[in-house]
Amino acid sequence: MKVLSRVSQLFQTLKHLKFEQFYYRALYRFKKPNVAADYAGAVSVKPWRWQGMAIFEQSLWDDGSVVFLNEKASIHTGELWNSESYAKLWLYNLHYFDDLNAFNYYERQAVHYAFIDKWIAENPPCGGNGWEPYPISLRLVNWVKWFSRQSQVKPQYLASICLQAQALTQQLEYHILGNHLFANAKALTFVGCYLQCKDAEKFLDIGVKLLDREIDEQFLVDGAHFELSPMYHVILLWDLLDLIQLAKVSNNAQLLSRLDNWKTVASNALTWLNTLLHPDGEISFFNDAAMGIAAKPHQVFSYAEQLGLSWQQKLPLLTTYRQSGYSRIEQADYSVLFDHANVGPDFLPGHAHADTLSFEMSVGEQRLFVNSGTSLYGVSKERLRQRKTAAHNTVVVANSNSSEVWSGFRVARRAYAKLIEASTSENRAIIAASHDGYTRLKPKINHKRTLVSEPDCLVITDDLSAAVNADFHLHLHPDVAVVEILANEIVLQLPAGQRVKFSSSGVINVVDSTWHPQFGVSVNNKKFIISFTSTSLKSTIQILKD
Repeated sequence: MKVLSRVSQLFQTLKHLKFEQFYYRALYRFKKPNVAADYAGAVSVKPWRWQGMAIFEQSLWDDGSVVFLNEKASIHTGELWNSESYAKLWLYNLHYFDDLNAFNYYERQAVHYAFIDKWIAENPPCGGNGWEPYPISLRLVNWVKWFSRQSQVKPQYLASICLQAQALTQQLEYHILGNHLFANAKALTFVGCYLQCKDAEKFLDIGVKLLDREIDEQFLVDGAHFELSPMYHVILLWDLLDLIQLAKVSNNAQLLSRLDNWKTVASNALTWLNTLLHPDGEISFFNDAAMGIAAKPHQVFSYAEQLGLSWQQKLPLLTTYRQSGYSRIEQADYSVLFDHANVGPDFLPGHAHADTLSFEMSVGEQRLFVNSGTSLYGVSKERLRQRKTAAHNTVVVANSNSSEVWSGFRVARRAYAKLIEASTSENRAIIAASHDGYTRLKPKINHKRTLVSEPDCLVITDDLSAAVNADFHLHLHPDVAVVEILANEIVLQLPAGQRVKFSSSGVINVVDSTWHPQFGVSVNNKKFIISFTSTSLKSTIQILKD
């Protein structure tokens, strides 16, 4: 029975993939990149200098220490590049060279040259983590930006850039698609605009053609990045801003011809980002999302202003993005972000969580109710737990997940959401949506959630299509204190002194949980579990006035 279940799970996962994902996965299994080291002395650079913002935190020090994802190590040994003692994502970060464009990067020029020399010497083509396409892509962009600021660039460095770009063209991530393929395209575009060599035009043509394809697909008409993760939205939006900047500083004709379209896409993406932020200025936690990976939103907006872009900044009472599937309610005293989205593109749900119909809420600038966030990738039990429905502010039916998340980045049967209502009248907003993720159960269950927002309260009504064992999970921000507990009512106090009353038609159980605002970080918090006693559960969040 377990074998049949596993086969079914695998089938439900694979049936959504595109043909090219199967084709290139099979191709790359047998065909490995093979580069020709014939560039020395035959490469020069075009005379432009990168002028974009430096946003990364320092990750490399002159004593040979590095820090990524809140974990420190020493680079004195050449074995670190591919060490099995560190997570894959940490090792990827080691190969990105983000420190070349970190704060005060110009103070560490000698350290950076030594780090680059060490990488070239200890990472021969084409083996190890550093020669995988995603690390190559991020490293190439960092190297091009950094070297463009130098008065002279030695031939061995330009030759290495060419070799890396050549290796990248042989393993473009068509088997993954999404943000990975976009990163590949960006890297080749940067290299093609920077170098003058026999392959520079080829690199540029591949990069630009990929961008033509991917920008139109990956950025939805309403502005959202199609993987529906606020964190990856920021990453891809920053990539797009970099491309706009590259067009301007390089004055490349191919890029300039696309500049107007890129600006339009970026403006829509900026508006979407502004809507999905909490009042504290940071991203919301839907799907894979954590602070400290992408640029800070205020940096994104500052960069956009420097590039002369504009976006909608004023937030109305209700904003609803029907294509991407997110809504925002903005009252004077509180804000609510509501997820009525699908898990993402059917062929690319790798960063999806089973969080359909979850919400997050802030009172003033303080987060009140939060989804649990993301602290790690990989295939551990903790990674899977953070993706499950119970780690989000929504309803768990029969101890099942709304979408069948499994392994580190897999989804089998998934929930499809439907927006039912989005309306306003004076200071009142109503939004209702449902999903069919539990219709695979017996009996088949449809979950409908309705949010009714008044100036001083939010009423959440969860309706199930049949009687079944079900619980509403609700996670508190760690800084919010539980000060009074009754069977159906809890009083909460925020750090600034505001008080909030949470009440429900079901009995409220308060249990320990964890919140994960950054990779490598776990913070103790509290969560509520409210059990259904009928097919409907009504919960009220009341802002108490003095």
